[in-house]
Amino acid sequence: MKNTSELLKDLTQITCVSGYEKNIHNYLINVLKDYGEVTTDAMNNIFCTFGSGVHFLLDAHIDQIGFIVTEITDDGFIKFDKIGGIDAKFLPAFEVTVWGKKKISGVISTLPPHLQSSDDEKKAPKIRDLAIDTGYSKAELDEIISVGDTVTFKNNFTQLLNNQVSANSLDDRSGVAAILLCLDRLKKLPSKITVLFSSQEEVGTRGAKIGPYLKKVDESICVDVSFAYTPGCNKIECGEISKGAMIGFSPILNRDISNKLASVAKDNNIPYQREIMSGRTGTNADVISISESGVKTALISIPEKYMHQRVEVVDTADVEAVSNLICAYIKERSSLNNA
Repeated sequence: MKNTSELLKDLTQITCVSGYEKNIHNYLINVLKDYGEVTTDAMNNIFCTFGSGVHFLLDAHIDQIGFIVTEITDDGFIKFDKIGGIDAKFLPAFEVTVWGKKKISGVISTLPPHLQSSDDEKKAPKIRDLAIDTGYSKAELDEIISVGDTVTFKNNFTQLLNNQVSANSLDDRSGVAAILLCLDRLKKLPSKITVLFSSQEEVGTRGAKIGPYLKKVDESICVDVSFAYTPGCNKIECGEISKGAMIGFSPILNRDISNKLASVAKDNNIPYQREIMSGRTGTNADVISISESGVKTALISIPEKYMHQRVEVVDTADVEAVSNLICAYIKERSSLNNA
């Protein structure tokens, strides 16, 4: 397995907007086939199962936010709508890629400050007011782009200082990476593992709603990203980047598992922090926990700055802390079950 930074770079360079997850299938299937039986389903979920014993489901979603083409205007601009949770006020002047018969680079339109009225300065743009400029004419675009094609932020991967990296789909490729990083260790344990790399989380946790069916798992651990503090945020609502795995505590999560994860982290010197939620978590844990007759579910998150932006930031050490915690917890659970 590659080191964490290299793995994240590979994963974030693959475009995989919700509903178009097959783009990442070949990469993940090629990695997972060395561990167990790999299957997919009609929802574009990917599964890999191996081992025997207490059965753990490990989930992370593979889809990312993006846009969908709604119109090509007579003057050669591309109108679009959002796929997933995107704040329009951040979009003007962003670089994007349009995925048609061939990929096209573009920029999202913006009004120069010199031409803005006093009213323009006060209002946030709406998606319907924006357009993508590619430099092509309508006739040229009609040959390459169709209504319904997808658009993403321009791919980027920037190595920052202190183990931090920036890319535009670390939500939730960093969760995928955390699971991949622990597979070699998990394969040696007397337990059964089902990896679920789930689809369409960004449009309603759709893949995870059906993913656990008929799998007969004993416990589930969902891995996602959560909010890391930056200026302007409420510290109470955020974790801290570079401070380790965020263990979720919520009424919908299994309290015994959450407590055990914290205990295991402490015993194994794995950096961690508690994430307190009063109800729904906004992750796949919400739907996996009520699958069939219910699944004991935990949530471990990677602190991330600038979520759902082109410049999402995580610390590779936090990704590794999540991976190490998963392994340490399953190792302890497996040894107790086989004692």
